[in-house]
Amino acid sequence: MRLGWDEIKRRARAFSQEWKDAHYEKGETQSFYNDFFEIFGVRRRTVASYERRVESIDANRRGFIDLFWPGTLIIEQKSGGRDLLKAQGQALEYFDWLPDNQKPRYILTCDFQRWHLIDLDTNQDWRFTLAELHKHIEAFAFVLGRQRTFQTQATVTIKAAELMGKLHDALEESGYVGHDLERLLVRLLFCLFADDTGIFQPAQIFLQLLENDTADDGRDTGRVLMELFDVLDTPDGQNGTENERQSTLAGELNQFPYINGDLFAGRLRTPVFDAKMRQLLIDACRHNWSGVSPAIFGSLFQSVMDAKERRAKGAHYTSEANILKVIGPLFLDDLTAELERIIARKTGRDALLDEFVAKLSRLTFLDPACGCGNFLVIAYRELRRLELAALEARWPKTMTSTGEVRRQGIIDPGLLSRVQVSQFYGIEVEEFPARIAEVAMWMADHLANNALGDAFSTNYARIPLRDSAHILHADALETDWSSLIAPEKLNYIMGNPPFVGAKFQTPEQRAQVRAIAGLGGSGGTLDFVAAWFIKAGQFVAANHRIRIAFVATNSISQGEQVAQLWPILFDRFHLEIAFAHRTFSWGSEARGKAHVHVVVIGLVHRDHQPAEKRLFSYPDIRREPIESRHEALTAYLFDARGVTNRHLVVKEEARPINGAGKLLIGSKPIDGGQYIFDASERSRFLSEEPGAAKFLHPYLGSQEFINGGLRWILYLAAAEPSELRELPNVRQRIANVRAIREKSPSAGTRMLAHTPASYHVTVVPEQPYLVIPKVSSERREYVPLGWLEPPTIASDLLFVQPTASLSDFAILTSRAHMAWLAHIGGRLKSDFRYSIGLVYNTFPWPDATPAQRARIEALAQAVLDARAAHPTASLADLYDPDTMPADLRRAHHALDLAVDKLYRAAPFASDRDRVEHLFGRYEALVNPLERLGAAKNRRMARKRDKADHAA
Repeated sequence: MRLGWDEIKRRARAFSQEWKDAHYEKGETQSFYNDFFEIFGVRRRTVASYERRVESIDANRRGFIDLFWPGTLIIEQKSGGRDLLKAQGQALEYFDWLPDNQKPRYILTCDFQRWHLIDLDTNQDWRFTLAELHKHIEAFAFVLGRQRTFQTQATVTIKAAELMGKLHDALEESGYVGHDLERLLVRLLFCLFADDTGIFQPAQIFLQLLENDTADDGRDTGRVLMELFDVLDTPDGQNGTENERQSTLAGELNQFPYINGDLFAGRLRTPVFDAKMRQLLIDACRHNWSGVSPAIFGSLFQSVMDAKERRAKGAHYTSEANILKVIGPLFLDDLTAELERIIARKTGRDALLDEFVAKLSRLTFLDPACGCGNFLVIAYRELRRLELAALEARWPKTMTSTGEVRRQGIIDPGLLSRVQVSQFYGIEVEEFPARIAEVAMWMADHLANNALGDAFSTNYARIPLRDSAHILHADALETDWSSLIAPEKLNYIMGNPPFVGAKFQTPEQRAQVRAIAGLGGSGGTLDFVAAWFIKAGQFVAANHRIRIAFVATNSISQGEQVAQLWPILFDRFHLEIAFAHRTFSWGSEARGKAHVHVVVIGLVHRDHQPAEKRLFSYPDIRREPIESRHEALTAYLFDARGVTNRHLVVKEEARPINGAGKLLIGSKPIDGGQYIFDASERSRFLSEEPGAAKFLHPYLGSQEFINGGLRWILYLAAAEPSELRELPNVRQRIANVRAIREKSPSAGTRMLAHTPASYHVTVVPEQPYLVIPKVSSERREYVPLGWLEPPTIASDLLFVQPTASLSDFAILTSRAHMAWLAHIGGRLKSDFRYSIGLVYNTFPWPDATPAQRARIEALAQAVLDARAAHPTASLADLYDPDTMPADLRRAHHALDLAVDKLYRAAPFASDRDRVEHLFGRYEALVNPLERLGAAKNRRMARKRDKADHAA
């Protein structure tokens, strides 16, 4: 029978009355605690034993614990009037002697009349007399498997996942695989959680079943589990059900409740355990699952996937802190503020609280890439917390005539709770995580019911399970979402869709994205996550009140994808950005955890956009953000106040639109490595063919230019046939290149086989030239561009500006240009990826007078001189933020200020401030018709900037 706290308190009073004269340790302890456990409807012998022998680590001391519940409780009992402080010291000594997996959370010292209970996890303690026991009885909620506080701890969660991962591996190694293994793990996970959180009562009966009713060698463990699953799927006559269990069922099994919910329906192949596998399950069972979030299921799922599978599916387990960054501005912050306003009212509060709870019960949520249900779980938990806060305000506590604190007029608080797991919907392509998501939601529901029971002094649980989250096992990109929930019934779409870049997509994934985007032509280069944004946009087109929030790789808010994706969202579906988190590091709590750079973007239909848009920026991508409010946000996630068209996107340009000289890609041989030599290869080659020396040129890519080192390349464009005739080794390499090109699957490369001595791309300037590395580390404040001189040849990993002046270098190495690169350019992983068409050709160059140009040229030369002052340092050393010399930093800072003043007199507060200004300049370049409006916006922005600066 599931006892409520009122009944438990009544029993506690009766216990106190019966034992009011007890004082003798030896004669009365065991009867005393047998009766104590009966207060909770628990048979003491099922969970705890008397006189447990323990000994010190060095085995020279030993003792006996008066009552021991492994992993939960030590009781050190004394006769009336004895020193409880000394008893506590003895109990703590016994604690130290115990193995780690048996160390308890609670210590009770008692002399029958005086009680002192300590929670070693929280350092909370309770001191009271026997007569006051009923007032403090809820401190013993752990007897029912109920913890007074529930806190998610990453270490506890990860440990639980690792334990289950070991069990999974052992079962799989034994040949128990596939669908049965997945269903078995899900059922075991529910049992482990239920054993520690009060679903199973008394606490730890599942552990007791494994330890007492299965053989040490594990041979019958699988059979006992199958019997248990049958029991959990059979009505027991409680909670309005008919008793369908056999009368001959063993008492150990019959005490398990009826769970239902289809979780235990259907037969599984019986697993054959051995001693090691049984012990792994018992170890997992001894872990304290009451401190585990339901999001553990996500961690478990990822812990049993290898790295290759993780990358293919794009799965990233999401921490709760990061989930809150999505659901907070999506709905939770507004609901919290609404409840606070209601509670603060002086009149009409009760009716508003009732309507608020009813409103919560009407909200619906869809995660169309739900995985193991992490977003659904946390959203449900937070909704139930809001509901509980509203119910507590609606039914305040009052003092009874007996001095107890109770809530007014409440008989069954379960009738007041209206938020259900059935308000939540998910789509998941893999069956295992889909089933895990269902169970995770039941776990979250039970924890919320525990909190409700604690608040209203009852023991409340929703079992058997009747409501379930709606989790569809299907491919979300091939499924009509309205088959799961109609658009008009939905409020929020949220989640963390798979992170798979365009280059890493399977042919099937690429086809899905292109079909959904409908870009035509080559189909674009959208990341996989973009398809979820577009599908969600289609849903909003059917119901303009739906709000969207997704996590995505930051590639959708910078680089070439912006011009492909955002016109669809802005123009086709009329969406606006309601809030956004700019780039930050998205950590995982899973085994083999992944770290990626992401953004969070919240979207609404234009007809229902908020007046203020929230923007969360990260000065440090691994720390907390700074929030700002704006009238409108661009697709690049910065303020749109400097432009007339907030939907403006930067498109690749074939040639500079800014008056700059043409930037070229460096030489690209397509030679299979035949023409390229490192120092030792060059030395050996010239020892055999010294006449080739005149044709070997220094050859630098990004790596060599930034970090130092040198390679060499055969450059044969100027070689006469008569010279080549005398160089047989060179001719052999030419023949090898011809053969390599002829075998290429590319028709263009096969055409190049007719001219094997030539490069695919040949850029060999005859005077000093400027080079820009194609890729540079995100850690650097400046991309280390610079000059090369003939005969050095730049590879295609360097961009070449053959006619660049010192003033060009000054602009390109400035913070203004770096800001444009960082916000508009793409990324390779997290590193800056320079682009001719997207960055260089579109960058808005400043106007400069001859005097201003001379000024920045002098400052640019100072930068070069500061570099030259450190001749042994590579560019990597010079531009590492930890080792950058002070004189070089000062030179760059002076140049930055001078270039900034070419754009406006007022200083820029940040790189984001710079790029917002540059974006307005860009708009004027690409749309002369809007130049007047853009100029006006810039003037207004300058006035605001001056006012802000003055403030």
